[in-house]
Amino acid sequence: MTTVLIDTDSGNLHSAEKAFQRMAAETGAGQVVVTSDPEDVARAERVILPGDGAFPACARALMRDRAALYEALIETVETRGKPFLGICVGMQLMARMGHEYEPTEGLGWIDGEVVAIPAAGRKVPHMGWNDLVIDRPHPVLDGLKTGDHAYFVHSYHMALNDQAQLLAHCDYGAPLTAIVATENRVGTQFHPEKSQANGLRLIANFLNWKP
Repeated sequence: MTTVLIDTDSGNLHSAEKAFQRMAAETGAGQVVVTSDPEDVARAERVILPGDGAFPACARALMRDRAALYEALIETVETRGKPFLGICVGMQLMARMGHEYEPTEGLGWIDGEVVAIPAAGRKVPHMGWNDLVIDRPHPVLDGLKTGDHAYFVHSYHMALNDQAQLLAHCDYGAPLTAIVATENRVGTQFHPEKSQANGLRLIANFLNWKP
């Protein structure tokens, strides 16, 4: 059983790779590999899409510059129904549209749009530890509860049109989307690989999730 972390050159994946490999070893979830090879993604049993940087650049790197990789992702996640986890901008790409710098289409898996966090006296980016508020149960949240900490770094957030797709939020002067889900797809705005025990628990849950 293989889990792939898709590498689109949008950030250093070392810490994510180590965290997922550690929990895969502890839970017997098979191997975890970092790859940009469409054939690896096509064979994967689980797919993780990390992302750092601007929405348009990450969307272009995945959906335009790497057509074969994008097609393999769609085949694996949409057609074969394999579990998917988007992290940070990888989660934002699940939305219908992003509005960072310019309107940019996303994957369209979540009914929402990525917009700037309103300043309104807040420091932007939203960076550091914040408490999760669990809105509805989900297998990837087993063992997690409201008040558990997660590590965030972002200036844009996902504004949802369908609140049924919201699993958790955090409060930053106003609610900010923290975790979304639909069918076999989950996304976290925070970095689970940097969120210590709570992040590792979520990673373990995802690696053993059977939608």
